[in-house]
Amino acid sequence: MKHIFLFLVGMLWFQQSMAQKEQDTVPKIEDPRYLEDQFYAAITYNILGKKPNGLSQSGFSSGFHLGYIRDIPLNKKRNFGFGVGLGVSADSYNNNLLITKDANGNFDYILLDEEDIEYTKNKFTTYTVNLPIQIRWRTSTQSEYKFWRIYAGLNIEYVFASSSKYKGELGTIKNNNIKSISDFQYGLTISAGYNTWNIYFYYGLNPILGDINSSSNFSTDMNVLKVGLIFYLL
Repeated sequence: MKHIFLFLVGMLWFQQSMAQKEQDTVPKIEDPRYLEDQFYAAITYNILGKKPNGLSQSGFSSGFHLGYIRDIPLNKKRNFGFGVGLGVSADSYNNNLLITKDANGNFDYILLDEEDIEYTKNKFTTYTVNLPIQIRWRTSTQSEYKFWRIYAGLNIEYVFASSSKYKGELGTIKNNNIKSISDFQYGLTISAGYNTWNIYFYYGLNPILGDINSSSNFSTDMNVLKVGLIFYLL
């Protein structure tokens, strides 16, 4: 009886081992409908381009960006496709352009000279809702998480809030909803890299400031350039 019991246990173990071995040798079928890089987070250094004479930047002007992009592959290999999404951004610009108000409550823009007026902070900030549109190329597969990518396209931004802050010998000056900041901004984007680390560029195609009332008697068609790192997640 004991030998029969051991024989049955041995047969059961052998059967389970063969079943497991057979299961391990069956190739896994990759999902033909997998998607890539749908969530993103980025940090950028913001640069004001086409600045008028006398306007300069100081310190680190930062941008923080979060969002979701719907990945739409266009070929069977799913390595080339289209993307459209929705995101939010907060962008600051440290510079010597003081944004204040005159006696009538209208916004005024004054170029500061540090030799005449000392200050420790002077910046304006925009808060935007973004619509990124991309053409996407990559070397990924469903099981390969480290791959090359190049994504290029257009980013359309709507400024839903803005602010400015000055701290210096004139005191503290704060303003919200800066009227001359363009409500809609748009620019070309490109991101490229391998695995986690991807470089990101944005080049603004329209001015960040519209018509302004300035006691400094200057006009500006400043645009925005952003360079930084972007991270993609499934």
